[in-house]
Amino acid sequence: MIAASSGLTTALVLAGSRGGTDPVAVHEGVVHKALVQIGGETMLSRVITALRDAGLQRVLVSTDIAEVAAAALALGAEVVGTASGPSESVSRAFERTGAPLLVTTADHALLAPDWVSHFVRETPLAADVSIMLARQQDVEAILPESRRTWMRFADGGWSGCNLFLLATPAASRVLDSWRSVEAERKNPLRLALRLGWGTLFDFLLGRLNMAEAVVRLGHRMGVSAAMVPATNGLAAVDVDKVDDLILVRRVIEKR
Repeated sequence: MIAASSGLTTALVLAGSRGGTDPVAVHEGVVHKALVQIGGETMLSRVITALRDAGLQRVLVSTDIAEVAAAALALGAEVVGTASGPSESVSRAFERTGAPLLVTTADHALLAPDWVSHFVRETPLAADVSIMLARQQDVEAILPESRRTWMRFADGGWSGCNLFLLATPAASRVLDSWRSVEAERKNPLRLALRLGWGTLFDFLLGRLNMAEAVVRLGHRMGVSAAMVPATNGLAAVDVDKVDDLILVRRVIEKR
């Protein structure tokens, strides 16, 4: 459970449409992949349940899909509209809730309460914003079939876990830059260049580790940023593709 001292009571689940056709939704015959059934319940339900079991009392769902909105309301969540992209959608919700706010996605079907609690507990008190990342070796050790794009730094490959904490009001500065950073998150060279020439040289010389990259990125945005390593490689496994869905169903069946 999340400690009451953290002050965190609210989470946002992103469940909007990015346009085009989603292969997972098409494969399963639903209007949005958040409504895909896994182990007898939807991915959206699994995510909301994990957040509540972690101690979060208020859950908002950002969506522009009527069926997803209805499902969210039936699960006792609040619904907020989407904007032109994820960063704008988070901004809209952040204006409504204030800090602190935990952000995740509706396709994080394996999300576990203890991952959320660990993430919040290990985020430094001075951080304005933090992100959870998983080491490549941890992901491959537990699910070697998973195919991911790794961000490679001096301390190895890393993958995002779709868990973000906007810990203070200053985190709003990050949202202004989120879109461009998100576009470059799988290209460490371009990301390092965005951080300045000194960071670029450190990256090229193999001296830049992931935690330092996050700190430097935060400084460039005017905030204190931190990275929390995941304790379980499954935290990096979401459902972007049909192959991911097959793997996630297999994991849940084993549980």
